[in-house]
Amino acid sequence: MDHQLLHIFRNTPVGRETLLQSIYFCKKVGASPVIYVPKSTKFLMYFENDVVQIDLDSSYLTAPETAVAHATELVEAGGLNVAFLEPKHYTASTLPDIPTTFDYMCCPRSVSDLTSKIGLGYIGPRVRRIVRSARFPVLITSSVFKPWKSIAVFFGGSANAINALRLGFQISRVSGMPLDVFTQLENSPPELYRQVVKDDNLEEEMDRYVNDWHFFENKVFEENLYDVPHDAIVVLGAFGHGVIRNFVFGSKMEKIQSTLSNSLLIAGPNYTSIR
Repeated sequence: MDHQLLHIFRNTPVGRETLLQSIYFCKKVGASPVIYVPKSTKFLMYFENDVVQIDLDSSYLTAPETAVAHATELVEAGGLNVAFLEPKHYTASTLPDIPTTFDYMCCPRSVSDLTSKIGLGYIGPRVRRIVRSARFPVLITSSVFKPWKSIAVFFGGSANAINALRLGFQISRVSGMPLDVFTQLENSPPELYRQVVKDDNLEEEMDRYVNDWHFFENKVFEENLYDVPHDAIVVLGAFGHGVIRNFVFGSKMEKIQSTLSNSLLIAGPNYTSIR
């Protein structure tokens, strides 16, 4: 396995659920989990155009004497080899620098707030900054581990929606999972979206990987989301500007993540295709 997923381990029952989802994701996409067990509640991530300080909530430091053993047990039970990240560089003695050269990163909806305070419709500001800055896609997990049986890509016609579509193709190819595309029609006919795909020379891949392309004509977007399979991983492109402006981290994104309990795989504006 050449690809790697960064996972920040929280030694709690909720953290166990998140790690189980990382393990399942890695098995499906052919990646290896790299686990960081934090020794302090802060670390830095140096991205190309941003430095993000992550302030973990104190539960990430729960029972440090058992954290490595618990993580190892879960990963090995999932049939994968465990690897732990030991920071090599520090901006300050208690402020390690975490590499940003991974292929994926797993985040809960927030890393800086107690889980008991986090609702379905809340994605924390630190997680949003990681999505905005990272070249890798970010896996935002649901609260409880649930295997996904298919892939659902939301496509709004923007440049980053194209990135999400390519990412969906990649995940479908390596996992063998079926893929459906979902588009909310915004006063534009389906032909306009099909033309965007054609202009990016993706018609052949659409034919190869996509089972069905669903066009939502009902203007009440939240009602349409009922048609998204509950056991699908949802793939999105963030900060898109195109047929649908600000498709992710705009009104549509907020409705998706506050309505669906599915895990989300988000390609931010700096996302580059997986090697």
